[in-house]
Amino acid sequence: MVSNKNNKTKKSGSHDHNHPEPITYFKVAMALVALTALEVVVFYFEWLGYAIIPVMAILSIGKFGIVVMYYMHLKFDEKLLTYVFMSGLILAVVVIMWLMALFGWFN
Repeated sequence: MVSNKNNKTKKSGSHDHNHPEPITYFKVAMALVALTALEVVVFYFEWLGYAIIPVMAILSIGKFGIVVMYYMHLKFDEKLLTYVFMSGLILAVVVIMWLMALFGWFN
């Protein structure tokens, strides 16, 4: 019986993840609110013209990264999953920039 009890302890300990406290999620949510407010403020800067596109893209990618890392728990998973996910994001950004250049958005 003792060995059976030890096996249960090992099994429950093997699935132990280091997830953040609820206050961390609240702080992340407040950071996302602040970034969203910054996006709204930047939107009203008419003098930016087409330069608003990369500014908003950078802010959006930052928010995307925060959501993925904390709410999808990639920050606490294996690094390989983070690299795979971020490589898709980088590929998407490169494709969008090439399309913008192709259709003359930077002129």
